[in-house]
Amino acid sequence: MARRTEQVSERTEISEVKAAIRARVGEVAEELVALGRRIHAHPETAFEEHRAAAWCAEVLRGHGFAVTAPAHGLATAFEATVGSGPTTVALTCEYDALPGMGHACGHHLIAAAGVGAALALAPYADRLGLTVRVLGTPAEESGAGKALLLEAGAFAGVDAAMMIHPCPFELADFRSYAMGSLEVTYTGRSAHAAMNPQDGRNAADALTVAQVALGLLRQQLPGEWKVHGIATEAGTALNAIPERARAAYALRTPSAVELGELRERVENCFRAGALATGCEAALVRPSPDYLEFRSDPGLVALWSANARELGRPEPQVRGPFASTDMGNVSHAVPSIHPVLDIGSGTAGPHQPEFTAAGTTPVAERAMLDGAVGLAWTAADFAHARRA
Repeated sequence: MARRTEQVSERTEISEVKAAIRARVGEVAEELVALGRRIHAHPETAFEEHRAAAWCAEVLRGHGFAVTAPAHGLATAFEATVGSGPTTVALTCEYDALPGMGHACGHHLIAAAGVGAALALAPYADRLGLTVRVLGTPAEESGAGKALLLEAGAFAGVDAAMMIHPCPFELADFRSYAMGSLEVTYTGRSAHAAMNPQDGRNAADALTVAQVALGLLRQQLPGEWKVHGIATEAGTALNAIPERARAAYALRTPSAVELGELRERVENCFRAGALATGCEAALVRPSPDYLEFRSDPGLVALWSANARELGRPEPQVRGPFASTDMGNVSHAVPSIHPVLDIGSGTAGPHQPEFTAAGTTPVAERAMLDGAVGLAWTAADFAHARRA
């Protein structure tokens, strides 16, 4: 009887704390919306997010968090902590934008939701037995900032890692592709295109041969193996044989194991371009590989119950459709990466229309729901570990 009474008391306590968390997000809602809009209005690309990182850190510092900035060897990363409980939850805040598109992936909402969840948990962290660690994580779009932070020890001692991501649909159990990046530079020899073209070695032709080889390769690739990229340089004058050409490519597979095989085949296509044209090819990997994301089932169950309580749309079930460096974190720490519908219709991430959708009332409602949902899930997780 005493144990049952104790259990009822614990359920009452967590319910009260969660009600207070929701109210707390309401109290700071204007500040969170302003933070998100400010980041959205000043997009910064990978490793250049000095203003966004500073603005997030400033809000957290103003609410009593201990802030380290820069952190873990990255100029645009920060770490903020509050509480001293035995269970450590990391809330990751992305804030990098896409070149030429601004916040077409909604990272301003991710940052604001992460900060909001932390602010809501702060008054109750010790009561819940929590240490809340907020990590400002640069360069998700390119550069794999979280992989670098993981190597630097930013997630050491973390029991669970969490974030949300905006989308045109709702997901609880997020899946992602493993992704590798590859850059090629061809070096040939310049010559006049009419007077002595025979003396030239055409670097742009080398890239063309490689792209043709890649197009033919795709027929033999498994359906979920993807190769895509852009030429970033291919000559400067139409009457000069291009002596240099460059391209940047991404390779995606359902798992990191498969990524190695795909990379070898793609690299051979680039080498073929050099061999066919007499140019030299330099291949580099500009960033660490992104591992496939692995949702933690227990955290997904907690998030799903909380999302229902918030009145979020029923989540879809679907396979991988993107890549994220949060996948690297999920291989080391139990993690969730739920996706929230921001009402963008048919426009998805990496489209200009998605940038515009990022400051609508529906999007900002999703951000605030994300803040509450993350905080509730962290509270439930800590409560379960104490039980």
